[in-house]
Amino acid sequence: MPERKVDRLAASSDSLADILERVLDKGVVIAGDIGVSVVDVELLTLRIRLFIASAQTAREMGMDWWTNDPFFAPNAAREELGKADLAARVAELEARLPAPSGTGEPR
Repeated sequence: MPERKVDRLAASSDSLADILERVLDKGVVIAGDIGVSVVDVELLTLRIRLFIASAQTAREMGMDWWTNDPFFAPNAAREELGKADLAARVAELEARLPAPSGTGEPR
């Protein structure tokens, strides 16, 4: 009897693995809207969009927000800090430049 349970568990885990592989390979989109209204006055609307896919599939579809998110990509945070430092340095240097002398051209 225990052998049958093991066989069923193995078969179900194989089919679950196949389903998961297909979902991650192709991607799945789940969309829904939730609205709260009182006397035909809409008080709240929530739009929910859920996209489940592998990172590779998401990149192929142009969805790679995590590559520049400092939480997921620490190097991106360092790059952003570098850009902020550079912008501050440029602003400091521009402030040191003499004011333009009526030529109408920006400095």
